[in-house]
Formats: sequence, C-alpha cells, structure tokens
Amino acid sequence: MKIERGSGAVPDGTLSMAGASPDLRPGLMNGVASRLGSGVASRLRACAANFRLVMVGVLFVALMVGIGCSKETPAAASKASVTVDPDVFSVSDPQLFKTTKVETRALPTELSANGTVTPDVTRTIHVTSLGGGRVVDLKVKLGDTVTKGQTLLVISSPDLAAAMADYRKAVADEVLSRKALDRAQLLYDKGAIATKDLENAQDLEDKAKVDVSTTEQHVRVLGADPAHPSALIDLRAPVGGTIVEQNVAGYEGVKSLDNTPNLFTIADLNEVWVVCDVFENDLGDVNLGDSAEIKLNAFGDRVFRGKVADISRVLDPNTRSAKVRIVLANEDGALRPGMFAVAKFRSRKVTSRVVVPATAIMRLHDKDWVFRKEGGNSFRRLVVQADGLAPDGMQEIRDGVKAGDEVVTKALEFSSEVAEKK
Repeated sequence: MKIERGSGAVPDGTLSMAGASPDLRPGLMNGVASRLGSGVASRLRACAANFRLVMVGVLFVALMVGIGCSKETPAAASKASVTVDPDVFSVSDPQLFKTTKVETRALPTELSANGTVTPDVTRTIHVTSLGGGRVVDLKVKLGDTVTKGQTLLVISSPDLAAAMADYRKAVADEVLSRKALDRAQLLYDKGAIATKDLENAQDLEDKAKVDVSTTEQHVRVLGADPAHPSALIDLRAPVGGTIVEQNVAGYEGVKSLDNTPNLFTIADLNEVWVVCDVFENDLGDVNLGDSAEIKLNAFGDRVFRGKVADISRVLDPNTRSAKVRIVLANEDGALRPGMFAVAKFRSRKVTSRVVVPATAIMRLHDKDWVFRKEGGNSFRRLVVQADGLAPDGMQEIRDGVKAGDEVVTKALEFSSEVAEKK
C-alpha cells in the first residue's frame, strides 16, 4: 500500500513526516489511524509523542536561560558601576572632630648619631713607677676616687735601695771633703801649703756637693724621702680623679719604666667627652659650636646639653664616618666612661619645615598616617613621612601633606570612632 502526499510517493511500511505539521490534532490522527493499519498507526502516535516531548524540552531550556540572564545581567552591571575608596571616610557630624591647618616653621636641621662617653684626654694621667720591684701593698682599685698625693700602692724596689745607698755614700764623701777643705784652709792661712793644694781641696768639696744633690734627686724621683731611708716606694696619685684603668694586682712584679705598661690611669671626670660617629653624607649638617642634646639609656628622660668641640679631619675608611666630639659638664658624676649615648645635633642654620601636631599622626602597620579633610563630611587617610619632634608638641613632616591642608587634630580618636567602624 502507498500513501500519496502531493506528487511524492512513500513505499509500503514507511511514513514520510517531511511535510507534516508539528501541530497534529487528535482528530486528524484518529482519521489517519482509521484508514491505516493498527501497526502503522501506533508507530505514528509514538513519533508524535516524541516530537512533543522534544519541543517541550527546547522551550524549557530557552525559558531557564532567559530567566538566568535577566537575574545576572543587572547585578553585573551594578557591580561594575560602583567604586569604593577604602581611605575615604564620611561622617555625619564632622564638627565633633577638631581639625588644624598644616603650617610651616623655620627650624634648625637636626641629626642623630650614636656615641660613647669617654674621659677627657687632657684631664687623664697615666701613672707609672720609675723603679722596678714587687708590689707589697695595693691600696686602691679600679673605679675608686683618689685625691692628689694619695698613696696608690707600695713597691719593694731594689732600684730605690741602690739609689738610697748612693745618696748616703755621697753624703759621707761630702762630709769628708768638707773637713779636708777646712784643714787645708787652716794650713794655708799658716803658710804651710801652697795655693794649689787649697784649690784642690775646694774642688773636691764642690764635686762632693754635686754628688749629694744628684743622688738626692734620684731618690726623690723614685718616690722616696732621702731623710727617711727605705727600700719601699710609695706610689702616689699625681692628680685627683677617678681610676679608670688598672693594670696591676697585689704582689705582682713591676718592671722598669722602659718595658712596663702604666699601672693606673686617673681621669678627672668633672668634664667628659661624648664621641660620636657621623657618616660622611651627614657631615655637612654638623659644624663646630653647634649645640647637641645627649640621651643615655641609663637616664631615659634626662637630657644633657653640650657643644661640638671638634670634628675629626680623618674619615674611617671602613665605616665611612668621622669622629665628632662633644664636651659635657659632669659635676655630679652621672656620666660614666663607656656609657652608650645618642646625640642629637642642632645646626645654627634654620630651614622651612612642614609641621603638624604630634597627636595628628597615627602609627599603624609601620607607617605614619594623618586624616585630611576633603570638604564637606569627607576625610581622606594619607601616609606621611614624619621626621623629628619640633617644639610645642609639633612633629616635622617630610612628605605627604603640604602647608594649608586641614587635618584631624587627634588622629587616634578619629580612627577609633570612624575608621575602624567603617
């Protein structure tokens, strides 16, 4: 059997759906089924059911894609059009936060350098013994304060014993020569001897006196008293001060002057030096006579003031720095040799500097911040580079703001009330 549609023909057992309408109504299908066999009719109904399922699926997918696009497109557009600056803050009552204008001041150049406290070398004496021997009594130790003429140690000295013997011999020879001169003078007066004999006696007496004077001076140089013969040297302090170095202990041997170090070093600490290392790049900011403020770890809040007394003419090739010396008065003895110090130099020349109140700067994440008023109710957080403190509680600013800018006076309070709650 053939089913004809138009001019085409379909073989038996097949059905052409090329020209069929997708909208197959039940009446049409029933009419076709009544004229076709039962097998062909069932197959035609199955094809129509599958076609409806495919069309329903296509419509469902298209509907879901349309819904998704309608939901995502506005959100994406909205997100792309909004930009938030995390450093800008808006407040409803800006009058609650006091502001101040950034200003400029003529300030001296400041420079900080590390240094140490050292004795004044012009007030330092190295104590040695001119005679060798052995220490039999050590009367002072390192750090003691001594007065001029005080005994430091006692040495049993063979050198002094020999000098004392020479002195006593010279005294005995002088006594004998004086008696010989008196006798020669008496004989000469009686005409018993010639003039040359008297002159020889006078010459011997003069030489004996010279020997006595020389040996006496030798004994005194060694530190002894010729009037009190002894082999013990009392080594005395030549000046008053503090013992800052000791190179001898009890019962040690003391060698002769030419090959022994100094036994003690005595320094007058009423005036001391602070010697600082200033790098080559900063030497132009330090001049003779500039004032300096010294702080020490031992006295955290105490400030010592002095002046630059010397700038070394020689540069250390290893550190590329020069020694700068500051002279400080030390009447109370608070400054001790060896103390670590930080010196702040203030030049006599002044330059214009940008300053803000110290409270206007907030330290956060290893950076310094200020809050600058942008106008209206807005404030912007800015990073600044802060320098040293200026007088009257001000802080120098190297970079970040300029004169005339308006900043919040109390940055920490503003951050706590506004910035952290954003």
